[in-house]
Amino acid sequence: MTGVRRDRRAAWAAGSAVALALLLAGAATVASARDDGARGAHSPAAAPRAPGTDSADAGFARDMAVHHQQAVEMSFVVRDRTRDEEVRLLAYDIANTQANQRGMMLGWLDLWELPKTAPGGREAMAWMADGHAGHTGHGTHGSPAVDGPHDPEDAHGTDGATGAGTGHRPRDGSLMPGMATRAELGRLRTASGRDAEMLYLQLMTDHHRSGVDMARGCVRLCTVGAEKRLARTMVEAQRSELDAMAAMLEARGAKPRSWTTR
Repeated sequence: MTGVRRDRRAAWAAGSAVALALLLAGAATVASARDDGARGAHSPAAAPRAPGTDSADAGFARDMAVHHQQAVEMSFVVRDRTRDEEVRLLAYDIANTQANQRGMMLGWLDLWELPKTAPGGREAMAWMADGHAGHTGHGTHGSPAVDGPHDPEDAHGTDGATGAGTGHRPRDGSLMPGMATRAELGRLRTASGRDAEMLYLQLMTDHHRSGVDMARGCVRLCTVGAEKRLARTMVEAQRSELDAMAAMLEARGAKPRSWTTR
């Protein structure tokens, strides 16, 4: 185990997470396209069409790519703000996994010849409201549930509300629910030690909760098999990490920033 951790620290320091993601993204994109396309190989009329610009498939790929990018950024920031091995290993795993997944989703958009930004000024996560994805709740496997704003002036969202499929609205400077604001990112960049650890865990908890909701929306609404499978993987992995982060916060005398019961 010691040898494994030493190897992971070395890879982290060298920035191999990004390099690995770029390499795997291309291979995964081609493999996924072949997998879904092969089903119609013997029947041209049954060959699947590429998703449309306003489809849930395209919306999820665009929005989750943006969502993942911030998670990668925060993970790199906390790497330099703490020496705690547990937090650094978690950050490494999140950065590596989400950079890889981001590359896959951007690759799909290229494959489908679709824009990487929402057309016509559509709001982020509007595809969830279009498909009535609604709010699915949080807090699984014993993790505390969350449904609500982090700041007093924020209002609760509604099921199926445009851009608010996760039950609360984007806050100042955040592009979509669950993402950190400019001020929060600034605080993370200047915090250190235990303060940086707790803030990172809280921000990433918010991030994962909205990510799980978005991925569940894709599981219900997306039509591309490879994308639905990726979304299911995201739900399972991020639920597990939510449990781990709750335990890490508790060990530091802290807790996620918003609580509710279901």
